[in-house]
Amino acid sequence: MATETLPGDKASSEVSAAEKLRWTLNDFDIGKPLGRGKFGHVYLAREKKSNHIVALKVLFKSQLKQSQVEHQLRREVEIQSHLRHPNILRLYGYFYDQTRVYLILEYAAKGELYKELQKCKYFSEKRAATYISSLARALIYCHGKHVIHRDIKPENLLIGAQGELKIADFGWSVHTFNRRRTMCGTLDYLPPEMVESVEHDANVDIWSLGVLCYEFLYGVPPFEAKEHSDTYRRIVKVDLKFPPKPIVSSSAKDLISQMLVKDSAQRLPLHKLLEHPWIVQNADPSGVYRV
Repeated sequence: MATETLPGDKASSEVSAAEKLRWTLNDFDIGKPLGRGKFGHVYLAREKKSNHIVALKVLFKSQLKQSQVEHQLRREVEIQSHLRHPNILRLYGYFYDQTRVYLILEYAAKGELYKELQKCKYFSEKRAATYISSLARALIYCHGKHVIHRDIKPENLLIGAQGELKIADFGWSVHTFNRRRTMCGTLDYLPPEMVESVEHDANVDIWSLGVLCYEFLYGVPPFEAKEHSDTYRRIVKVDLKFPPKPIVSSSAKDLISQMLVKDSAQRLPLHKLLEHPWIVQNADPSGVYRV
């Protein structure tokens, strides 16, 4: 049972470790549904003692068991609960009962990024650069802790109250000191080394960030095709084309081209990405895009 005091909850820090807060559903006022996932629902909630607003993710044990993802969930909780970064959604703790597992998550007030992208169709270069630079900083932090995310895509990103981007889902992430072989993530965002089932390392996240940057600016992922097999083929060939519309600067295209490189060792390192002229000229240094 993981326990951690929520911000603003001073009293519990004085409680002895043995009596430390063990959450149950009764500790929360449950509000409106925020979304639904494969294994359950997310609700707005308030922790009664501290009045702190959180997002409560409710997962059904039977579904987790049926899909054989209990190990994956354990790993996700273990990884995310130890990460502290302004562009990574906080996982404060978890508890469970007979039928469900509850994750207590930071509430991202402005909701899901992919809905915002659908609404806008594509983002301005300033907005895209601000998001990409803040994600690069979050990934530098993760990689420094030997965590590879492996599933960066619009659906896994949320927008906080100030307009800052937050990586929200760590379902495919892994804590590792070696190279991996697992095929995971999402088709349009898979790097060539995963498609070809060769070993991969933290540089898979650079590829996904390049795909994301392209999708932010063009509204579609770069290797999209009618058939899965064609998408795979385009990824392996790095069949990268820049359509004439919307108009995107040559500097942005240059950055994307340096990230979407087949040889993972040749991809633009994240710290170099932050120094790229397109990022320097367009990204808001605060990491916040104000709509």
